[in-house]
Amino acid sequence: MSSDPWGRVDEAGTVYVRTADGGERVVGSWQAGSPDEALAYFKRKYDGLVVEIGLLERRVQTTDLSAKDASTAIEHLREQVTDAHAVGDLEALTKRLDKLVESVESRREERKAQKAKQTDEARHAKEALVIEAEELARSEQWRHAGERLRALVDTWKGLPRLDRKSDDELWHRFSHARSAFSKRRKAHFAALDAQREEARKAKEKLVAEAESLSNSQDWGPTAARYRELMTEWKAAGRAQREHEDDLWNRFRGAQDVFFSARSSVFAERDAEQGENLKLKEELADEAEKLLPITDLKAARAAFRAINERWEAIGHVPRDARPKVEGRMHAVERALQDAEETEWRRTNPEARARAAGLTGQLQAAVDKLRGQVEAARASGNNAKADKLQRELDGRQALLDQALKGLEEFGG
Repeated sequence: MSSDPWGRVDEAGTVYVRTADGGERVVGSWQAGSPDEALAYFKRKYDGLVVEIGLLERRVQTTDLSAKDASTAIEHLREQVTDAHAVGDLEALTKRLDKLVESVESRREERKAQKAKQTDEARHAKEALVIEAEELARSEQWRHAGERLRALVDTWKGLPRLDRKSDDELWHRFSHARSAFSKRRKAHFAALDAQREEARKAKEKLVAEAESLSNSQDWGPTAARYRELMTEWKAAGRAQREHEDDLWNRFRGAQDVFFSARSSVFAERDAEQGENLKLKEELADEAEKLLPITDLKAARAAFRAINERWEAIGHVPRDARPKVEGRMHAVERALQDAEETEWRRTNPEARARAAGLTGQLQAAVDKLRGQVEAARASGNNAKADKLQRELDGRQALLDQALKGLEEFGG
C-alpha cells in the first residue's frame, strides 16, 4: 500500500483522497502500475485543477469578464472540484473558489456603482445640455448659437442613455429648444430679407436722383444735395448682397462725375485766387511800411490809396484770408489809434479837464505830505503810516494824470 498526506492507494489498487472532515473518498483505481505511479497520476489531475482556477482568477482580476460569465465558470470549476478524481487539497481549491466568488461579487458591486455613477454623470451632462440649449434658443447670435446647438447634438449622441422616461423627457426639452431657435432664426431672416428688399427699392430711387444730378453745374446746392443723399443712403440699410455692390457703384459713379467736374472748375478758381493772394500780400507789405506813423495825414492818404487797390482785387483762398486781412486791419487800427490820440491832444475841453484834475491831485498830494511830516514830528508813527499809504495812492493818480496831460502837448 502507498500513501500521501492527501491520499492513498490500497492493496487492491483503489485510490482515495482525504476529505475536509477527516474521512476519505474513492477517486479511482489503478491496476497498470505501482501505487506511487497511481498517486502521481491523480496528483497531476489535481494540478490541472489548480492551473484552471489560477487562470480564472487572473481573468477575473485583469480582464473585463462579466460577473455572469465569471460566476458560470466558477460553478463549473466547483463541480469539477467537488467530484474531482484527483488527489490533493481539494478543500483549499474550494476556498479559493469561494474567495473568487467574493471577488466577483465585489467587482459586480463596483461595476454597479460605477454604472450608477456614469448614469448620474450622464443625467447631469444631459441636463446641462438642455439648459444651455434653452438659453441658446433665446439668443440672437444666429451663427454662433446655430453652430453651438449642432455641437450639443453631437455631444448628446456620445452620452449613455438613461432610463427611457428620463431620457425621453430630457430629449423632448432639448429638441423643443432647437426647434424654437430654428423658428426664431427663420423669422428673423425672413424679416431681414423684407428689410433688404425695402432698402433696395429706396436705394434705386437714390441712385436715380444721383445720376440725374451728375451733370449739374449748380455746384453749391448740388454738392449739398449729394451729402443729403449719402445720409439717406446710410439710413436706408443694406440691400441684398447681389444688389448692394451694383447700386453702390452706380451711386458713387454719379457723384464722381459731378465732383470731378466741380474740382476742375475749382482748380481754375483756386489758381486765380492764389494770384490774388500774392497781390494782397504785396499790398499788406506796402501798408505795414507806413508804421510807425509819424505823419498822420500822409499815412492816412497812402493807406486810402492802398485800400482802393486792395478792394479791386478779387477773392483769395478761404484758409489764407484771415491772415492777410488781419495784417491790413492791424495797420488800419494803428491809424485809428493815431487819429484818436491826435484828437485828444487838440481837444481844448479835454485838455482843460486834464489840467484841472492834475491841479487838484497836486494840491491833495502837497497837503498829505505836510500831514505826514507833522505826524512824524509829533511821534505819531501809526497815523503817519496811514497818511503815507494815502499819499502813495494819490501820488500814483497824479503821475498818471501828468502823463495824460503830456499827450495834450503840456
